Amino acid sequence: MYSLSLLTLGAFAPLLASAADCTREFLKTSADSLVAAQTAGNPALLKPVAEGLVYHENFAAATFKSGILATPLKIDHSRHSLDTTQCATYTELISAKGSKPYVLGTQMYFKDGAVFKIDTLISTTGDWLFNATGTLNWASKEDWGTIAEGKRDSRAVIQAAADAYCDIFSDKTVKVPWGYPCARLEGGSYTGNGGANDKCDVGIPSGVSLVDRRYVIDETVGAVSVFLSFSGIPDSHEFRVENGKLRFVHTITVMSARGNGKGKGRRMTRRFARLP
Repeated sequence: MYSLSLLTLGAFAPLLASAADCTREFLKTSADSLVAAQTAGNPALLKPVAEGLVYHENFAAATFKSGILATPLKIDHSRHSLDTTQCATYTELISAKGSKPYVLGTQMYFKDGAVFKIDTLISTTGDWLFNATGTLNWASKEDWGTIAEGKRDSRAVIQAAADAYCDIFSDKTVKVPWGYPCARLEGGSYTGNGGANDKCDVGIPSGVSLVDRRYVIDETVGAVSVFLSFSGIPDSHEFRVENGKLRFVHTITVMSARGNGKGKGRRMTRRFARLP
């Protein structure tokens, strides 16, 4: 579990980072180094790293030496969100064609020109609806490209759309800004077929708390990454917001995280409505 101080680091990141540290170029170069490190299984390729780095995998303390970064993965898909306000990044990685499939989500936070906090969610066979081939298929067809400057939503609008989606799991009176079309990629399952009739407002359970939310927001692509506790289970929800409406939703839910949510998988499955 995170201490309160760690949970709130993201909120104070703008106060800790200088503007020079947080150009899009700097953040992209750093996020690209994460992909290179994961591809090679060599954490030393991740740069720059601050002394005293806080590193977690599936919301538990971990080390580079024993963690996923020490395992070479064939990366079939990667995509970054770059948050120059918080000096943070989110990277989605899909490895579908290697010896063992993975879908990873990583949030990194920077100050003084170096990454000082990394959270990685690691999903693989046995996790919620996991199918890396399906994830790769649908993710590679979606458009998460740059939105024209005059058409971009504000950070507040983007986060509010994400929060409304997360809140409806525990409060069905919440008004969610559903977009139409909207497609949800949950594990390897998809709520649509890539067409104009795709929708996200299907198969949403009730009575589930999505709490301890940590955000990385990139207004240029309308994206927000939310790391959260899904009834005690490590989870990532990422959203693409266009014109204030939800367009895409990607989830990573780690059912068998080491000591986090262990034994809750079967109970959670019984509570969930399956995707169509």
